[in-house]
Amino acid sequence: MTNTKKVALVTGAGSGIGRATSLALHAAGYSVVLAGRRAEELEKTAAAAGESDGAAQMLPFPVDIGNPDQVKALFAKTEETFGRLDLLFNNAGMGAPAIPMEELSYEQWSAVVAVNLTGAFLCAQQAIRMMKAQSPRGGRIINNGSISAHTPRPHSAPYTATKHAITGLTKSISLDCRQFDICCGQIDIGNAATEMTQRMTAGVLQANGVLAPEPRMDVQNVADAVLYMAGLPLSSNVLFMTVMANTMPFVGRG
Repeated sequence: MTNTKKVALVTGAGSGIGRATSLALHAAGYSVVLAGRRAEELEKTAAAAGESDGAAQMLPFPVDIGNPDQVKALFAKTEETFGRLDLLFNNAGMGAPAIPMEELSYEQWSAVVAVNLTGAFLCAQQAIRMMKAQSPRGGRIINNGSISAHTPRPHSAPYTATKHAITGLTKSISLDCRQFDICCGQIDIGNAATEMTQRMTAGVLQANGVLAPEPRMDVQNVADAVLYMAGLPLSSNVLFMTVMANTMPFVGRG
């Protein structure tokens, strides 16, 4: 089955960056597979897209991306429905409680690794298989790295470790897959205005031990950046992009 329409799959599509990016992709003409844990939130994302003209569709698919069998089912459904995949946005992520590292449980550590790193790997693996086999061949994978792929916040070891690892995964995918017309890039996002970052307006712990509010930026700026990366021809790639609230503490953090 060959589909000439662009098809994207977004993980973590039920809220925040994932929802905003899914809606932006749909508005740009993509059919979008909406992946995430919460079926009701995925349905809300689909509903927010409004009526489709019949060319671009929204397909909610509840999934635990840390589960290999569920990830295989997700991509099988994508292939069955659309026949191809042009873009994977590996966006889903979670953190652990902001407590000293030695107080974290193994279960808390493992949960973050399962979603942020293993989930991204499993989804990329399935996307690569599809993109290598489809006609026309190729596609693009964009990983959500976060500012924490470069610099940690206090008490963020699991999140920071997995986001640093995403950088290595991005480079490996880019290297191993370029001969198959598959591009891989990473977007590192700082303080997009979502539910996850709402707490920053009241104050978050800084490296010097004080609590301070941090500026945030419109999440639509992130969606627009992903659209730019996705819209490039497969002969070009944005390997790394950082988009952040201009006055947030990053350069010089700590």
